[in-house]
Amino acid sequence: MLDIKTIILNLRDIGFVIIGIVQSLVLLALNRPDVVFLKGGYVGVPIGLAAALYRIPIVTHDSDAVAGLANRMVSRWATLHATALPIDQYAYPARKTLQTGVIVSDEYQFVDESTKQGFRRELALSQDAKILFVTGGSSGAVAINEAISSIIEEIIELDSDVYVIHQVGKGKQGIYKKTDYKQLEVHEFIDGLYKYSGAADLIITRAGANTLAEFAVQAKPCIVIPSPHLAGGHQLENAKFVRDRQAAIVLDEQEMLQDPSMLKQSIADTLLDKETQKKLANSIQKLARLDASKVIAQKLQEIAKNSKKHNNT
Repeated sequence: MLDIKTIILNLRDIGFVIIGIVQSLVLLALNRPDVVFLKGGYVGVPIGLAAALYRIPIVTHDSDAVAGLANRMVSRWATLHATALPIDQYAYPARKTLQTGVIVSDEYQFVDESTKQGFRRELALSQDAKILFVTGGSSGAVAINEAISSIIEEIIELDSDVYVIHQVGKGKQGIYKKTDYKQLEVHEFIDGLYKYSGAADLIITRAGANTLAEFAVQAKPCIVIPSPHLAGGHQLENAKFVRDRQAAIVLDEQEMLQDPSMLKQSIADTLLDKETQKKLANSIQKLARLDASKVIAQKLQEIAKNSKKHNNT
């Protein structure tokens, strides 16, 4: 409260919100939508408040295990809250809440053995390799990069067939002092990531809701390392949800950095054990919702139709 810089930034943000509300009022007045769909994020607050003033129905959607701040701020005016997980995970009124799952790109589909081998042929990867795919997202994850690079030799020495594909993030290839390992493939950014995840036997990933939903659709065994630093702790909650259902192996980031051998052991226990992979794949697949986009679209159409009827009476 007494930090001058924070006070100035807060005042600036209040100004941005006021400007955003004015812009949103103009935008909605010009377009007069029948329904407003909010996925969260700070830009949703001005639109949501403007929609409430115009009495335009609002539908929110939360992909994470905890409701986002923006959606909570406009929740009192929402007609429907669509959620990724069971509605008892959220503080919304049950009568206005519907579990829909997370909208996932059509590129992500269930991957059986035949599909996996097809991706491997397309990517010129060995059909017999035990492939570990590591990704901390498109921009990479420093903690995961550091942990993997520190034990890369131990990982590839687990078995002669082990092959590691690592998406490190733009400008972060320097994490590897040596990059000429025959069993290591390093990418700054991967376009068509679903092919690499589909080709993998095991994935190391953050706990972003969309990422977990994509790998659940593919039925991929995962080691999940949630970021503890993101606002609201949503990745920690996402990871807890999958861990409680034995749908992934979850590691604490700080413990992993202090003792990278725990990560190596988790990799060994999973990458070299088909039965463990199968159990994890079956469990995470049970969390997948394949009809999320269809259900949400139907609800938006239904609410929009009712809104038109109300406006015409």
